[in-house]
Amino acid sequence: MESVRSDAAAQAGDSALTVKILVAGGFGVGKTTLVSAVSEIRPLRTEEALTEKSIGIDDTTAVASKTTTTVAMDFGRITLPNGLVLFVFGTPGQDRFWFMWDELAKGALGAVVLVDTRRLADCFASVDYFERRGVPFIIGVNRFDGAGRHTHDQVRDALDLSPEIPVIDCDVRDREDAKRVLITLVEHIMRTMSSSRQAVTY
Repeated sequence: MESVRSDAAAQAGDSALTVKILVAGGFGVGKTTLVSAVSEIRPLRTEEALTEKSIGIDDTTAVASKTTTTVAMDFGRITLPNGLVLFVFGTPGQDRFWFMWDELAKGALGAVVLVDTRRLADCFASVDYFERRGVPFIIGVNRFDGAGRHTHDQVRDALDLSPEIPVIDCDVRDREDAKRVLITLVEHIMRTMSSSRQAVTY
């Protein structure tokens, strides 16, 4: 983790060995749940109740029990076994809050894009955002009750992903499973940084 640690410290301006990452994806895909599951501190949430004004704007068909929505960000913190501290920021999922993304993405070394296979199209914008900015990301396929099972290759093909981008299954309600998602992202960031350095060397 040394390469990630030193780069993260430079980003943070101190020796705290911290890494800022984002959790993105469509509306109701589990971003707030993941941040809450892994955070070792009381997570910061900026949720507001869904009202009748959101009818026709927020599609709750697949998440009928959802009653709130993130309007700015979620924030949590987790310390990995090697001492690396992750600052985890959850992004808002609806189009009307995307003006927040550029601010949240400043200094972020990577991202998790959560997907619901019942509505894969909802994560296209997140994938495109990180691809265009060259931010390393992984895909976390959140296992929703009633969602069909798809292979990683099927998900990869549907999202038109490069072969090196990890795709993993997860249940973000489970702390250990959610933590595994973040560790997978950190490992992917390390590989991406290593490849970039080798390309510059050659």
